[in-house]
Amino acid sequence: QVYLVESGGGSVQGGGSLRLSCAASGSLYEIKCMGWFRQAPGKEREGIAAIDYLGSAHYVDSVKGRFTISRDALKKNLYLQMDSLKPEDTAMYYCAADPRPDAQCSDYANWAGYWGQGTQVFVSS
Repeated sequence: QVYLVESGGGSVQGGGSLRLSCAASGSLYEIKCMGWFRQAPGKEREGIAAIDYLGSAHYVDSVKGRFTISRDALKKNLYLQMDSLKPEDTAMYYCAADPRPDAQCSDYANWAGYWGQGTQVFVSS
């Protein structure tokens, strides 16, 4: 079992920055992929960034060059540095962990495992 708790959301003007954090606990040794998803009002949840157990990162095009995913050495904390924020980045952001050995971290549609409760990000124009 893995537990994930997000923090760091808030309101920011367009062009600004926020840093999201995710505190992970439990059976972390089993985690293949960790990542960030978001869900905007009226839209489906989408994966935006992931990092595998080797530290390789993947980003979707909409956030590439603006967001940076990272984690600490003990893999107990996951981060998402969000720069040059846009109003369309407004969403609930979720931390996720996929323990499956054959998981493809960039295959966001098929992630399975653990989810946090989310942290809200609002970007004004």
